[in-house]
Amino acid sequence: MDVEVRLRRIRRWLWVVVVGLFLSGVTAFPLELEVRWLLRALDPLAGQFPALVAWIERVHTGLVETGERYPFMLYGTDWLAFAHLVLAVAFWGPLRDPVRNVWVVQLGMIACAGIVPLALICGPLRDIPWFWTLVDLSFAVGAFPPLWFAYRHIRAVEAAAPAPATPVPA
Repeated sequence: MDVEVRLRRIRRWLWVVVVGLFLSGVTAFPLELEVRWLLRALDPLAGQFPALVAWIERVHTGLVETGERYPFMLYGTDWLAFAHLVLAVAFWGPLRDPVRNVWVVQLGMIACAGIVPLALICGPLRDIPWFWTLVDLSFAVGAFPPLWFAYRHIRAVEAAAPAPATPVPA
């Protein structure tokens, strides 16, 4: 496969990750509003999915009460949002020079792998229902494949590059 084709594919896969990080970042700021909308959207399905609707109601109540009584606690989700945006910016390096910045892609894959134990250990400790733990795990499932595909193409581009000239001793 041509190097230019591989570079286009790398950038396409990385854009999937950047857009995902950006969207998950900006949507973490207005959580209470979004959960209220989600609750309204799920209301007609309360009979079919009572556990899901009850969980979303509990989350909404927690966000509202926390916001009213302890608004500084929501600052934590602001930092979560900011971290997603910073991570999205970090991928500008691999978008510009994938071979030189392959470490960012590797870091992203490691972060995806880290989601699994975090969700499986901390979810039960924080009384997160199993079905919501699956939602959390979906971030790893959604982000790892594009990173892996980009990584494989980066390594192929790296292998296709001519070896740097070694200086001849005098």
